[in-house]
Amino acid sequence: MHRVVSRVKSLWYKITHWEFWPFAVLYFPINFYYPWLAFKCRSLFFFTAANPSIDFGGMLGESKSAIFELIPRKYLPDYQLIAPGDDVTAKDFAKQIGYPLIAKPDIGERGRLVEKIINEQALEKYLVKCPVPFLMQKFIPHPLELGVFFVKNPHEREGRITSIVEKDFLSVIGNGQDTIRQLLHNDPRARLQINFSHQRFQDILEEIPGKSEKITVEGIGNHCRGTTFLNANSRISEQLNRTFNTIAGDIQDFHFGRFDLRCTSWSDLEQGKNIMILELNGAGAEPGHIYQPGFSLWQGYQSIFWHLSTLAKISKANHEQGVPYWTFAQGWKKMKMIRAYNRIIESAL
Repeated sequence: MHRVVSRVKSLWYKITHWEFWPFAVLYFPINFYYPWLAFKCRSLFFFTAANPSIDFGGMLGESKSAIFELIPRKYLPDYQLIAPGDDVTAKDFAKQIGYPLIAKPDIGERGRLVEKIINEQALEKYLVKCPVPFLMQKFIPHPLELGVFFVKNPHEREGRITSIVEKDFLSVIGNGQDTIRQLLHNDPRARLQINFSHQRFQDILEEIPGKSEKITVEGIGNHCRGTTFLNANSRISEQLNRTFNTIAGDIQDFHFGRFDLRCTSWSDLEQGKNIMILELNGAGAEPGHIYQPGFSLWQGYQSIFWHLSTLAKISKANHEQGVPYWTFAQGWKKMKMIRAYNRIIESAL
């Protein structure tokens, strides 16, 4: 009976908090707006012109390592692309950068198969599990993890930041009595997003944190992995805009997307110091601040629609300057490849 009640509570929490709605449900209205944008641009795949140097404009199926090649090395953690099952290269690189490290598919989204690898045994398990080429990245312990959305129309001299999301990792506060498992079960967010049977949690779930002790349970900054997204738009400033114009200006033909990064402090971020870019997402990026708990659905749609409209304007402006849109045949072939690839990823989950 207790389990039934718990499931009902979780379902009700999910229904009444739109940030947890399935992607297809939340984005259903886009099915009506997107055709209008495509009509205005005269192309179903207009977004491919937004970031000409990124495959498919960065909408889906782009290679993270290929995007890294566009970014100045000073902003990147040490990384290596690993072929499936290549344990020799993987272990050699792990010795170079040390543990813990981050492993994630070179092509992937929504945190699938992203793991924090703590030792060689965990790396061996990941090598067996991951069926696709993957990136190994040096773990960056900087305390702030952010998603900074930047847009720049090619007709304008400077771009601007349109969204900042601050990521608060899933954690528990101990009471000196309950296990981490019990504390998580009392958290509606954790009940919705954590797979309690996953191997990566087995070593800590039965621990009993001390009173007022904070334990980070999931250190991967993805909403699907329990991270709370906080609206940090109040941090946008002229200095921060100048900093990201400098960063984006060093990336060939980049006009629209979100920098997922870690930094040491807000002050350093403004000054462009101690910044490590973990990923750069293109046309398919979301303005993550909308997932702030309590953010209204109407405000969320306003931001989504505005960013889509801006994506179309940038794509059209680039097209007018000679950047071709992908043809329907090219785009359809890419979509089929992405679906086939995602089936491979899902088979390993």
